[in-house]
Amino acid sequence: MVKNMTDNNSFIQTVKIDEIPWHRLTTAYGRATDFPEYLRILSEIKDIKAIEEAGELLAINISHQSTLWHSTPFALIFLVRIFKDALIKRQSNSIADYLAKELLELFVEVAEAVNDGNMLEHAEPLTHFSDLLKEEYLWSEVYDEEVDELRYEDDNVFPDDLFYSFYYYSKEVLLTCKPLLSGLEYEDAGVLCGLL
Repeated sequence: MVKNMTDNNSFIQTVKIDEIPWHRLTTAYGRATDFPEYLRILSEIKDIKAIEEAGELLAINISHQSTLWHSTPFALIFLVRIFKDALIKRQSNSIADYLAKELLELFVEVAEAVNDGNMLEHAEPLTHFSDLLKEEYLWSEVYDEEVDELRYEDDNVFPDDLFYSFYYYSKEVLLTCKPLLSGLEYEDAGVLCGLL
């Protein structure tokens, strides 16, 4: 488990994939247990079919009808890193070029959800990004679909500050790639820049 970090940018830049308790973070359709494997497939930038499948599974689980999830800001940390790597490799690797475009499309979707959320009344975010990993906010160690469904019936399934933090810290992660967007020929680069 990651230590409580008070510097949010340092957390975004240095957290390791195995420091995130993915199996205890929610997604649109369950838990993020398989996210490390999906992210590994994307980071290899080799097999376009595998990238399409893993990318689709990530996309539908981190953003659904403008709703972001506990796993969203954490997945974005690694997706932005993969995006940066794909930009470096895109001139000599057509799969990297494809991946960069697809990630930009996903980033635009998330940024739109964040902006929609910001238009509504909301709580203040948790003080530190790493606070989202406090025990009180994590789901059970062992996945039980029935128990999770019952938890969703609770009116306070996600405390207001935690829920808004899904949006706030997703934007904080996306802002780390903003300097890379100017000058990119991808249409969604300009769209994302405008949303951020």
